[in-house]
Amino acid sequence: MIQINDTIPSISLQELTDAGMVNHNAQQLFANKRVVVFAVPGAFTPTCSQAHLPGYVVAYDEFKDKGIDQIICTSVNDAFVMSAWGKAQNADNIMMLGDGDGAFASALGLSMETGSFGGLRSKRYAMVVENGVVTQLFVEAPKKFEVSDAQSVLAVL
Repeated sequence: MIQINDTIPSISLQELTDAGMVNHNAQQLFANKRVVVFAVPGAFTPTCSQAHLPGYVVAYDEFKDKGIDQIICTSVNDAFVMSAWGKAQNADNIMMLGDGDGAFASALGLSMETGSFGGLRSKRYAMVVENGVVTQLFVEAPKKFEVSDAQSVLAVL
């Protein structure tokens, strides 16, 4: 599993923009920035839609005030689903990235097999990444939502 002081892997994540599909290399995406990235097991699922993403949407200005350049949400869903979920959640300021094949979650060591729920998914986590290096990491225990929420991350910034 990725640890504090590790570098983000060079994996592609997808974003559906108004101009079309954009592939982002994670290392380049996190370069020269202070970013909060959080992952959810699935878009449109209960905890993810009722608490996890909305917390970051509401706290966006607080993160900016603490020197965060960008907030990224990722899930093992395709970019079309992530875009639709972001629109449904009014997440205009959050970069919604698809990890369609789970390569990013797997490279981080933060993937999990969920069987009939959806197969390979990401664990629920949040991390602070500064210039491509993990400086804070908050990984949830299975079926928990206690350490990766927006307020918990804000508390350590």
